[in-house]
Amino acid sequence: MYDNAPELIPLRDAARAGDWNGVRGLFGRLGSVDDVIAALNAVADIRGVEHLLARAAADFPADPLPRTILAKRYLFMGWEVRGDGYAQDVSRDQFATFHAWLRRAEQLLIQVCAEQPAYAPAWYIRITLARGLELGTTEARRRYDRLRAHHPHVYGAQAALLQQLCPKWGGTWEEAHAFAAEATRAAPDGAPTGVLVADAHIEHWLSLGDRGGPYLRGVHVLDDLRNAAAISVRHPAYRPDLSTIAAHSTFAMAFSLGGHHADAAPHFAELGDRAAEFPWAYLSDPGAAFRKYRKSAREAVAR
Repeated sequence: MYDNAPELIPLRDAARAGDWNGVRGLFGRLGSVDDVIAALNAVADIRGVEHLLARAAADFPADPLPRTILAKRYLFMGWEVRGDGYAQDVSRDQFATFHAWLRRAEQLLIQVCAEQPAYAPAWYIRITLARGLELGTTEARRRYDRLRAHHPHVYGAQAALLQQLCPKWGGTWEEAHAFAAEATRAAPDGAPTGVLVADAHIEHWLSLGDRGGPYLRGVHVLDDLRNAAAISVRHPAYRPDLSTIAAHSTFAMAFSLGGHHADAAPHFAELGDRAAEFPWAYLSDPGAAFRKYRKSAREAVAR
């Protein structure tokens, strides 16, 4: 999952080796909140790392980082039990275990947020916890607003709230698309926020099944995607970070599924041989699809 980000290899190696000081030192070099979010996800995704994180949380009780990563680890562990299917496909026992892990994560982060109300990584995770614990859209938005009060343009937090606003989690398409558009308009030029527009259209495409292709081929969708790319990852002010591969992957896939291969080409050019797991994992054979659409994009600009 993180093979496309060589910048994260030393961090994950330190975590696997049980070297908390090494992990903490590498986090100290990160600049943006979104980079911290990408890094904590990379650590939390390591099987067994909860033991290192629990020790670090006990040894450094004033530091919010080990508790925050541990909470994300618990969230990952819970979601692994639940699976990625729809609610009707999840058993009662699975839900019970899933919610137990999420409640453990929530208790850790309630403490962190009480101590440090402006600590964005904790609020970011609590947005997803609100979704998993079925606390509703209002509570998810409240958590997002707490983060936004201190850090107004955190793409990772915005992407987490966008999931809550989709119909599969109790929202509506009107809410999802409106949030993506509003956040993009409010963000400075070159911010990654525009990726939300592509995220929302991909989620909408997924929900439509066989009708998804015509939806993404629509002129209004194409205009949305072009504008969002132009003011985010294709703007001169854009500065690559640890979310760059995921951002270009999202635009490349959205344009490709709509048959807009020339528009996808600049994003594939930025990606080269790298791709993010999401959103390509929505396709039955992500690797084959990536290569096929990259070939189509290259052919479109070579004509």
